[in-house]
Amino acid sequence: MGFLNNSVVTVDAVLTKKGRELLARGDGSFKITQFALADDEIDYTLYNPQHPSGSAFYGQAIESMPLLEAFPDETQVLKYKLTTLPRGTSKLPLLDAGFNSIRLKQGAALAITPQTLNYLGATSTFEAGGYTATIADVRVLSNFVGVGINTEEVQRLNTSTTVGTNVSKTVVGTSINLTATTVNTLFGTRSQLQTTITLIGRDSGARITIPVTIIKVNN
Repeated sequence: MGFLNNSVVTVDAVLTKKGRELLARGDGSFKITQFALADDEIDYTLYNPQHPSGSAFYGQAIESMPLLEAFPDETQVLKYKLTTLPRGTSKLPLLDAGFNSIRLKQGAALAITPQTLNYLGATSTFEAGGYTATIADVRVLSNFVGVGINTEEVQRLNTSTTVGTNVSKTVVGTSINLTATTVNTLFGTRSQLQTTITLIGRDSGARITIPVTIIKVNN
């Protein structure tokens, strides 16, 4: 979703592949329960407190910037979500997943337990609201589920399935469990499959994207 005009409220919305899949089912599974705001297109270095026309024009360059139209690539949008942090915060929270990259052989399992650095005055902490994890291509995993958060919304996300198409999937938990696919046909003539997993702190808004490689071992 994106603003098309910054002088009047004109909003454009585009469904992702996953959203279109849920809508096409026609069984009520397509439900928008939450939304997030971001300012990806804003360059705050353009704020000019030395503007010769006075304080009303300090942010003129920012207000005149073009706004992004909606597009459904979750790796390119909502990178800088708007979030409320405690007054006096001097460092932005950062996520530490324990991995810079993930490489799994077919059928191998891994548990990711993220931590948030520089959050709520602590060196590191686990967020009470947990973390969202989005795999860009769910086909590369035979299991992808979040554990540790048991709300109705989270359970719905964790139990949702796809029809085997190249779509992303999002789960929520304090820990994320994943297992590499054992399906050989996905590889074709390749020996590896590559995608990404994006982790976002639900309380802090901090995020990290990690490359994922699945290695073919079955003949």
